[in-house]
Amino acid sequence: QVHMVESGGGLVQAGGSLRLSCAASGRTFSGYAMGWFRRAPGKERELVAALNGSGSSTRYASFVKGRFTMSRDDAKNMVYLQMNSLKPEDTAVYYCAGGQGSSYYSDYVYWGQGTQVTVSS
Repeated sequence: QVHMVESGGGLVQAGGSLRLSCAASGRTFSGYAMGWFRRAPGKERELVAALNGSGSSTRYASFVKGRFTMSRDDAKNMVYLQMNSLKPEDTAVYYCAGGQGSSYYSDYVYWGQGTQVTVSS
């Protein structure tokens, strides 16, 4: 059974940084796309960043470009999201997800429970 467990969320002041981690178990995600999504209160879930299976290409939502960096360590079956210059509007539950294919446009079928990020002004 596949498990995705996020960690690293918390409360931070605007302008601060957090690093989210996601540990995957039950299968290797090497060669498969991985993504970070978020859901803010009252809003739909949205893509934050996605990394293709080879790690050669990353897709970022326009609202995080230049502030967030996604990376992966396939040897450890881990993915990370470094979040800098955080803004109150970044407040949300952040989820990591594993894709069915190598493209970051793949369907994401494996999901974690999420980690809360709260940015105070």
